[in-house]
Amino acid sequence: MTDTSDTRPADGEAPAPRRSRSRLHRLMRYIPLVAPVLLWVVPCWTLLYTGQHWPLPVTLAGTALSALGLIGMPLAMTRGHGPRQQDRAAVVGDTLLGTGWVLFTWSVLLGVLLRLALTLAGVGEGQDRARIVTWAVLGVGAVLLAWGYAEARRVPRVRRLDVPLPRLGAGLDGTRVVLVTDTHYGPLDRARWSARVCETVNTLEADLVCHTGDIADGTAERRRAQAAPLGTVRATRARVYVTGNHEYYSEAQGWVALMDELGWEPLRNRHLLLERGGDTLVVAGVDDVTAESSGLAGHRAHLAGALNGADPELPVLLLAHQPKFVDRAAAAGVDLQLSGHTHGGQIWPFHHLVRIDQPALAGLSHHGSRTLLYTSRGTGFWGPPFRVFAPSEITLLVLRSPHPPTST
Repeated sequence: MTDTSDTRPADGEAPAPRRSRSRLHRLMRYIPLVAPVLLWVVPCWTLLYTGQHWPLPVTLAGTALSALGLIGMPLAMTRGHGPRQQDRAAVVGDTLLGTGWVLFTWSVLLGVLLRLALTLAGVGEGQDRARIVTWAVLGVGAVLLAWGYAEARRVPRVRRLDVPLPRLGAGLDGTRVVLVTDTHYGPLDRARWSARVCETVNTLEADLVCHTGDIADGTAERRRAQAAPLGTVRATRARVYVTGNHEYYSEAQGWVALMDELGWEPLRNRHLLLERGGDTLVVAGVDDVTAESSGLAGHRAHLAGALNGADPELPVLLLAHQPKFVDRAAAAGVDLQLSGHTHGGQIWPFHHLVRIDQPALAGLSHHGSRTLLYTSRGTGFWGPPFRVFAPSEITLLVLRSPHPPTST
């Protein structure tokens, strides 16, 4: 593995144009005001006040629980994720957020669809139909939350995929690239989970292991114990890392330093050369697209700097945290970009909002004439400790050449 760490911009390169704020970013400004009301008032109304005629103590108790969620969720999240950084409060707030989202989603869906189905089945208006909807929402919600919690806390399944790269030399055919991303070590202590993830990675006999950012929520000093098992990961060629947007909420330079200490190569707008069987692959990485707005000196997404000095005839594997960087990658002729960030939506149907901001949600997609993008659903979870219809993954990508070596 040869290090070519020149991070100077290419001669005459103009700064990358600033993207206008996406629709999702504009929408995000209003979410803190609107979300608590929607997430708790809508389920309360659907479950208690649409013809059920529950006994007064039941109605009062249910209303009180909804009011606690409405008030407690933003308060707990502010104390947990705000300046105080109280982990217990963050766990409470995040759990209430996930619970409210699931109840809201299924109150809306079953409140409409199940009522329609019951009407078609001849179950008329009245208390019976309203109570059937209530129990269905509560039952589906409980099952999905229990299942989603188990999915979030489990060691991810390994997803294996062959990726054909037309410019890949025959000597690199069969190169094994393992991708972990969005581990999001945080308020829930997942040191044991982290160790088991790394043990799983080590069974895959990787040539190259990549982490495409969002290691944790919190500073490197605070989450060191959870991140420490990353130092045990093995690869025959290299372990490489790029920053995600969450590093820039938590002293990104500290995470870069810790990953370097753990034996990972932080690819901050630079590249390495992976040589195998007489052929060479350029492995490049860029800072997250939010890096420049963080105000940290020297942090920005700079693809020309990452590729500066690389032979343009060689195939390029690029690490970039967010899938939307693929527009720049395709313009530069990158062969394969590896990304995370989306979590696959994490809790259905949040993926519809993710699609507003990102060109891909999960899996392999084609962009431009040459570029492939692989978007991981992530190895961990952010915030709510649930994954619903968006399973986590450790990804094994086997690179394939159009001219594999012939056996002798």
